Amino acid sequence: MLKVSVVSPEATLYEGEATSVVAPAFDGEVGILPSHAPMITVLGRGTLRVDGAAPARFAVSGGFVQVVDDVVRVVTEHATKA
Repeated sequence: MLKVSVVSPEATLYEGEATSVVAPAFDGEVGILPSHAPMITVLGRGTLRVDGAAPARFAVSGGFVQVVDDVVRVVTEHATKA
């Protein structure tokens, strides 16, 4: 399981567990599953998908994604529920 948080300047939009995350990186989509290698990448513009018991979708643009030890942090400049 992944621990996921999605944060914008206005609020924390999502905090919970997920089985996978698909994020719109600056150069294409990146899929994140449990045991993913540590990484950090710049977010582009697109749909962030969090899949699990409480699935969620967000329209995001700008910011970054960090993955370390099954913890996924999405810090975005602009986000709205999709």
